[in-house]
Amino acid sequence: MRRDDTTRPGRRVVMLVDNAVDCDSRVQKAARSAADAGWDVTLIGCAHVDAERRWRLGQAEVRVLPLSAARALPPTTAPAVVSGPGGGVPGPRGVSGLRARLVARGGLPLRAARLARRPVEHAQVRYWRARLRDGAWRRLEPGLWDYERVAGPVVDELRPDLIHAHDFRMLGAAARAVDRARAAGRDVRLVWDAHEWLPGARPRRENVRWLPAHLGYVREYVGHADAVVTVSDTLADLLVRDHHLPERPAVVLNAPVTAAPEASAPELRERCGVAAGTPLLVYSGAMAAQRGVDTVVEALPLLPGVHLALVVADPAAAYVRQVVARAARHGVGDRVHVLPYVPHRQLVAFLAAADVGLIPLHHWPNHEIALITKFFEYAHARLPIVVSDVRTMAETVRATGQGEVFRARDAADLARAVRAVLADPARYRAAYEGEDSPLPGWTWEAQAERLDALYRRLLTPTR
Repeated sequence: MRRDDTTRPGRRVVMLVDNAVDCDSRVQKAARSAADAGWDVTLIGCAHVDAERRWRLGQAEVRVLPLSAARALPPTTAPAVVSGPGGGVPGPRGVSGLRARLVARGGLPLRAARLARRPVEHAQVRYWRARLRDGAWRRLEPGLWDYERVAGPVVDELRPDLIHAHDFRMLGAAARAVDRARAAGRDVRLVWDAHEWLPGARPRRENVRWLPAHLGYVREYVGHADAVVTVSDTLADLLVRDHHLPERPAVVLNAPVTAAPEASAPELRERCGVAAGTPLLVYSGAMAAQRGVDTVVEALPLLPGVHLALVVADPAAAYVRQVVARAARHGVGDRVHVLPYVPHRQLVAFLAAADVGLIPLHHWPNHEIALITKFFEYAHARLPIVVSDVRTMAETVRATGQGEVFRARDAADLARAVRAVLADPARYRAAYEGEDSPLPGWTWEAQAERLDALYRRLLTPTR
């Protein structure tokens, strides 16, 4: 978007996100493009960092606040909970006794302890949901208050005209900040940016409290949003259905920035030590079991001479080391190359040196409904895409002809798809050329215009 201060004088936007910003390209692009369009943007991240960090993304200010500070601060809005006799809040009968007996016996091995804990957690969920309904998150997932304790005072001090809450954890903190502002006589608008379908999310921790707590948290506060934004048409429809939204969410795709990067991109093949002409597959993004990279490693013995580049946030992470060890056991360790992330504005040019972009996802609800960031990044790098048969991306690849689809978790079928692409790459790259190319609509510049239009609509005075 083009900066135009004359139409947005002094209008302040605060964006909130529950991470350290540096690995979240959607959040970075949203903040920078809004600031380039003339909004006064402050992006606040909440993360496990040692001290506050500050920098600038173009004209946008970034502040990452340490969650550890939350323990020393009261919530800006006191938690409303039903108290039992003596000021405490009783739990379901027998819970504390079971815990005490386990501790007295020296505990249990980790997996056994988790299994033993599940009946207790189910009891907690039933008890607190019956007692507090959607507000049960206050007891099932009280750590959600930490985002409010840390970010709330900063948001209040900034006095924004609009708050843009990214993903689900920041929705409640944003909604309560809006309530406080309106109580003080200021009219503040709230945009909720739903990055994923929460009922289909995989919990970060293995406990049964996580999902019902977060679902209740979102239900409690979604009605505070003046507008909802999301990442795909399928997810927009699900949000309307789940929350009875009066207006369909605006769809802002996770598309890449296509403007020339501010610095030249590093060389992918040079970093891998792979010569031109040697087949090179690339996987870029988060690493976890459900992402399916193990399937790629198992397919490499069926693809002689083919190399794999893994572009990941932390090359030393435990799961990345497990994947590399698996490759060594399969005798292909010398053909797997692990590289760190590059800045998102350089990523498309960085990926373009590969021959195939891989999306080997397992079947998981959120994988079925999304066109994920790497899908668009591979497309703008003009890479043929080999994707598992997760619904939305598989349908798109079949419709455009930009790649091949394989059965999720089937290494032999993945190898078959890769061989098909490597045999005739020009056939697949042709999907990105000509009048029927989908690429012009798959740019962040096009998405940023939608976001800017939404901001202007919400902040335009009406009679």
